[in-house]
Amino acid sequence: MREFAELGPAWERLYRRCSAATPFQSHAWLHSWWLSYGTPGGLRLLVVREGGELRAVAPLMRVRRVLPVLVPLGGAISDYADVLLDDEHADRAAPALAAGLAEAARTALIDFREVRPGGAVERVYEGWRGPRTRVRDSVCMELPALPMEELLERLPASRAQRARAKLRKLASLGVEHRVVGHDEVDAALHRLLELHRLQWQGRKVTSEHVRPRFAAHLVRSVSRMVRSGDALVTEFLLDGTVVAVDLTLLSPGLAGGYLYGSDPLLRERKADVATMLLQASAREAVDGRRRVLSLLRGAESYKYRWRPETVVNRRLLLSRRRTAPLFLVVLAGVGARRLCRDLVHRWRERGGDGS
Repeated sequence: MREFAELGPAWERLYRRCSAATPFQSHAWLHSWWLSYGTPGGLRLLVVREGGELRAVAPLMRVRRVLPVLVPLGGAISDYADVLLDDEHADRAAPALAAGLAEAARTALIDFREVRPGGAVERVYEGWRGPRTRVRDSVCMELPALPMEELLERLPASRAQRARAKLRKLASLGVEHRVVGHDEVDAALHRLLELHRLQWQGRKVTSEHVRPRFAAHLVRSVSRMVRSGDALVTEFLLDGTVVAVDLTLLSPGLAGGYLYGSDPLLRERKADVATMLLQASAREAVDGRRRVLSLLRGAESYKYRWRPETVVNRRLLLSRRRTAPLFLVVLAGVGARRLCRDLVHRWRERGGDGS
């Protein structure tokens, strides 16, 4: 663990030189994730150095499911997984990293889930010498990083009119927002989690979001990320009281709204929370000159109001030739699960309840 922590400054420099990086590949996020979720003896950090400088990193852990597997750090609470490659040295760093991965995978499969299209690990995949396959993973939604008015212009006239009415409602209520300073982040994140629990009271909530280990990870990682410009915490106030808190994660290429909490009072006052959050996120995405405003994983209906692009993450499976039987076993399981999901989807389209 000490070596992982000490990689921080060099990792940060590499992160800035990798154009495909998302906030979920930052050292602050992954080191904190490991402190909350890692298992003793499972950490596998593959690094490529040149002249003492990091040129590539693959942050992995070894897990035993039915069979041994190497998976990226970050787990289910991270919307994207990837390696880091120095853009200027990728032609040399990618083959070196692939060789290191092949050595690490002597008796294990490499299972890279939630890779955003164009991810750095695709360079490794293309040069992989051994069994490999690429299948669909989670659906994400993305908008161009444009000012709110330009996002509205992308909509059909009637939908844009409704959105402008919602913005006017927010203004008439007097909802204000403020970006939280780095010395206030911890308290703001605890408020976010309290409001998140409140907004989901009586409904099914993502269970991990209410666990102490998640809270510890979020506060620990985001405190660092705010200081380095990789996260933004925004509070929304009504009559001087905080009624919502939003966490947006940032990388050089994208801004993504990760988690928020809102007081049910906002909905009682007819405030459209999704529009309020998007307005704030769009402002920050444009200020940072980013290309993408990501709505992250999930195809929730409210996201479709804004005519986002559907972007499908990829799952990359890699193995050595000697572990090809393991590869085929896992691939068969992946195929069976995909078939089941397709059947359920078709059943629902025909009017079934999906049970």
